Parts: sequence; C-alpha cells; structure tokens
Amino acid sequence: MVFKRLLGSLGVGGPTVDTVLDSGAVLPGGTLSGEVRLAGGSAAVDVGHLTLELVARVEAEHEDGENEGSVVFERFTVRGGFRLGEGERRAVRFDVPLPWETPVTELYGQPLGIVLGLRTELAVTGARDKGDLDPLTVHPLPVQEAVLAALGQLGFGFRSADLEYGRIGGTGQRLPFYQEIELTPPPQYADGACEFELTFLAHPGGMEVVVEADKRGGFLGGGHDALGRFTVSHDMVGVDWNALVDGWFRQLLESRSTAVYTEPHHGSRPGMGTAVAAGAAGLAVGVVGGMVAAEVVDEVGDFFEGDEEED
Repeated sequence: MVFKRLLGSLGVGGPTVDTVLDSGAVLPGGTLSGEVRLAGGSAAVDVGHLTLELVARVEAEHEDGENEGSVVFERFTVRGGFRLGEGERRAVRFDVPLPWETPVTELYGQPLGIVLGLRTELAVTGARDKGDLDPLTVHPLPVQEAVLAALGQLGFGFRSADLEYGRIGGTGQRLPFYQEIELTPPPQYADGACEFELTFLAHPGGMEVVVEADKRGGFLGGGHDALGRFTVSHDMVGVDWNALVDGWFRQLLESRSTAVYTEPHHGSRPGMGTAVAAGAAGLAVGVVGGMVAAEVVDEVGDFFEGDEEED
C-alpha cells in the first residue's frame, strides 16, 4: 500500500480526470454546465478541491513588441474535501456562471480566432493534477448579434479579432483584457477612416460598445484616432439597429477630438491580431491575411497542447 501511495504521488496509477460540457450554446453571463468524471487510481486519495479555470490566450504590447500568453480569468471550486477510493468512478456535476465580458469565439459557426479553454485541476494530498484542457466555444449575446448584424447590413467587413491585455479607460471593464474586433469600412465611411475597431463590454444591465476610428488626414493635417463609447440595454424591442449603429459611426467621424464622450484612449494600443476567415451576420466572408478557418482550429489545438506541456 505504501508503494501504491508513492506511485500515486508521482502520477503513476493516480486518478484520472475528464471534463464533459453539456451541449448547447454558451453565452457571456450565462451558465456553463457539465460534469467532471473522476476515476480512482491504484490507491485511494484525499481530494482537497476540484477546480475549474477559464483560460484565454491574450496579446500584450510592450516597448520591444508584442507577446502572447495565457491568462486565467476565472476560477470555480466545484467540490472539495472528499476521498476518492481505489478504482472508484465518480461524476461531479457543475453549473458555473461565465463572466459577462467573456469573449465571443464563434459567429454563425465561423471561428473568430479567439482562443478560450476550460482547465480542470484536481488537488490531492501532496500533488495537483491539471487534468484536461478543453476548447470553450462562446456565442454572442442577442444584443451583440444585433450590433454585428447591423454592421454587416451597413457594409462593414470583418478583418480580425483578438484579445488585448490591458484596460479601456473610462469604462466599467472588469476582466484584465478586452476583445477587439477589427472592421474594414464600407464606402460611406471610407473617406473618414481607414479602419474601425469595436469592443463589447457586457454587464447585467446592458452593454458598453467602444468604437475606435483610425481617421484619415485632411489636406493640411495628418490623421488621428477617435474613440466613442455607447451604451445599450439588453431590451431589444423596437430598436432600429441599423440607424442606431450608423449614428454611432457618423458621430465618431464627425468628432474633432479623440473621443466622442471625452473618454480616454485605450490603455494599450490595439493590435492587428490574427486575421481569420469568418462571417458575422453579413460581415464580409473570405480569406484575410492568408489564414482560413481550418488553420484557426490548428492554432487553437497548438495552444492547448503547448499549455499542457508547460504545466
């Protein structure tokens, strides 16, 4: 028995962990449900806690360039203080709330190149087993989908999406990073800006929409950035989304300052991110930057494999 305990502490003949998520769409601010399936090893173990971690791949800018790394942005202890017997099989159900600012990873079946994962940690006496690391797919909230649909109908094109480490000043942002969606302008806006960047910051009462325009320079001066912050509720009844979104962008382009509502600039300079082929409610579909959806899936797989090797 002593030898079995030693092998278990070294990971030989120890318990195994498999996390299975329930089927169905997962939304920001919604509930992530599933079960952790445990199988006891060659010896009984005392489990200190069973924890789920939400992990994101983010970009961080600094003086020497840009780096990518993983950030744990939420942890949930779903069970603690129990004994798992030798060879025992046990399933632990969980229902945990996703943060409202959880990034959207997929639109209408098309991946955006955003990498999120769910990692399971089993802490036993004298050791911690990280368990499996699974990709997490998050669909947009109805209000996010409505804004994206309006963008598509107004003629905007999708260029890229990424996660930027840092904070946007003057907002209610809670996570240590934000999702940025980069858009190409349609003809009616192209004279005023060469590109736009959009960020959703959802919360229980509604959503902040932060829009940044890279404004073109005039005959006597260079271009500059303009930033606007707009607020919408989750109540979508009677809203003319095309008119509302069009008004945001026209107000932003007409502003002479760097911010529509005197909000400060992003905490870190937005980056180009990974270009992907995706369609979002009519946003332009096609290959951008040489990367297609299949390659995005490969990148996601590489990230999870690399993360497990580091652990």
